[in-house]
Amino acid sequence: MKYHLSFIAILMPLALGQAAELYVAITGNDTSPGTPSAPLRTIQHAADLAQPGDTVTVHAGVYREYINPPRGGESDTKRIVYQAAAGEKVVITGSEEVKNWEKVQDGVWKATLPNTFFGSFNPFAELIGGDWFDAKERSHHAGAVYLNGDWLAEAVSLEEVLKPMTATPLWFASVDATRTVIWAQFNGVDPNAQQVEVNARRSVFYPDKTGRNYITVRGFTLRNAGTPWAPPTVEQIGLIGVHWSKGWIIENNDIAYSTCSGITLGKYGEAKDHNTGSASGYVTTIERGLKNGWNKETIGHHVVRDNRIAHCEQAGIVGSLGAAFSTITGNTIHDIHVRQLFSGAEMAGIKFHGAIDVTISRNHIYRTCRGMWLDWMTQGARISNNLCHDNATHDLFVEVNHGPFVVDNNIFLSPKSIEDDSQGGVYAHNLIAGGIDLCPTFFDGRKTPFHKAHSTEIVAIHDNPSGDNHYYNNLFMRGGSLEKHDQAHLPMWMDGNVYFQGAKSSKHERDPIFRSGSDPALALVEKNDGFYLTMTLATALGSERPSQPVTSARLGKASISGCAFENPDGSPITIGTDYFGKPRNAANPTSGPFEAPGTGTITMKVWPLTVGRKAK
Repeated sequence: MKYHLSFIAILMPLALGQAAELYVAITGNDTSPGTPSAPLRTIQHAADLAQPGDTVTVHAGVYREYINPPRGGESDTKRIVYQAAAGEKVVITGSEEVKNWEKVQDGVWKATLPNTFFGSFNPFAELIGGDWFDAKERSHHAGAVYLNGDWLAEAVSLEEVLKPMTATPLWFASVDATRTVIWAQFNGVDPNAQQVEVNARRSVFYPDKTGRNYITVRGFTLRNAGTPWAPPTVEQIGLIGVHWSKGWIIENNDIAYSTCSGITLGKYGEAKDHNTGSASGYVTTIERGLKNGWNKETIGHHVVRDNRIAHCEQAGIVGSLGAAFSTITGNTIHDIHVRQLFSGAEMAGIKFHGAIDVTISRNHIYRTCRGMWLDWMTQGARISNNLCHDNATHDLFVEVNHGPFVVDNNIFLSPKSIEDDSQGGVYAHNLIAGGIDLCPTFFDGRKTPFHKAHSTEIVAIHDNPSGDNHYYNNLFMRGGSLEKHDQAHLPMWMDGNVYFQGAKSSKHERDPIFRSGSDPALALVEKNDGFYLTMTLATALGSERPSQPVTSARLGKASISGCAFENPDGSPITIGTDYFGKPRNAANPTSGPFEAPGTGTITMKVWPLTVGRKAK
């Protein structure tokens, strides 16, 4: 039997156990060997062939696929890498084009599709719902209709589509045993002459089995998926997701237009999914997760960095238990849950349950329903150097956690900065320009777990009194105030905070610094090359009296968990750099996120944040 030389070129590295590189191109063929001169046609076929240590390189084009990687890598150094070819735009989409539109009336068209068009998953027949989901007394489906890349909104009824158009174009679908009929509003255009697409896949890149570890996904445009609602009690399926695995790297991707969630770092599925929508029910979910491998050795440790995540109606990044020990950094997350057609308890730019030893740093989060929501078991987490603004509610919500966790060097500019329903938190060197709420004001009786340090192992469960928080060296401007903490049940520690424009301190701070008569004229301006923050300081920060550095020795331990404030590796914490990575004055660190910014009108480029970043 004779073999083509290019085919032998692929087989030889595999036979010798060496890493291979498989190539995919729109002009390829899945019967080809996957060499540069004879590429494969589909990414899925390359995934079927790829072994630990291999790289799949995809050339420019639109790939209408769902990639289900059948295996992962063996270690961090022997992973399977999926990457877009350098400098080329590779789109992987869960949608299909539709061209057979028939005009119904001015602005309204319909398309009739056989159900076989969708294969085994018809998103227009798939209802969204489950634990903690609020449908607002109507039906919602995983389907979506896109006109030239932007999506229309689902109507309540066909009658609504047939009414005069508003600023938001609508669609409605009817599905029977054999066909799907979609009516849609196209404002003044012929959809057959435009690019019109509809959701046809639940996900774009997601393993159907757990434990497919050490996969890298890099440099793609990933879009258009009919994802399901992803509360913390179910298998969390995203446009891209890791499915209860370890060690993924998701980097430099453009991820957009998910019916529910963009990236999922969540749990596996089980028979009890969507049947435990209560605090006590989630405790049993955690207990089952522990029996199913939720530990430091087998789950989490993902890196999600330098992605753009947008237009997801539940969350940009969501994860129940499976995000533990992960790093989320350098991402731009915007336009999350902005349409608000449905509601519930799981919507945010980042929404994690069980963020044990998670680092969330240097992200830009804006135009979301809520910036970051860390819910249950946020222990050992560090939330640093993030820029948050124009979020509908709070930039950060910490709910029923017992600590320790650290929130430092952030810029919080939304009307509400922090919602605090936790203990054991440190808030240091932040710029807080919005309100701070205690929720509930005094005491939350829900019983939630705390763990051994740097572990998923549960020590006990505890109710949630307010307090046991540290506020050190922050700047409070506009609506930022600490007065609500006067009602805290547990002790509070406050020092070195500076209050502008009538912002109020708490009785727990002995010597607050007030600059009530000084207007810093705080403003965030978007320019062609990024976002700039301006503020005016009449006198230098730190001129009133020196501040003290924030260190593990100063912070001690969280009172309920008994764990020390320290890094994930157990080393001591020192907040020794500022928002830009500039070293702080160890003897008198400047209050706020910027070390020694000077006086007068100060303009700083706060995004993209490049200063102080390490090369990858």
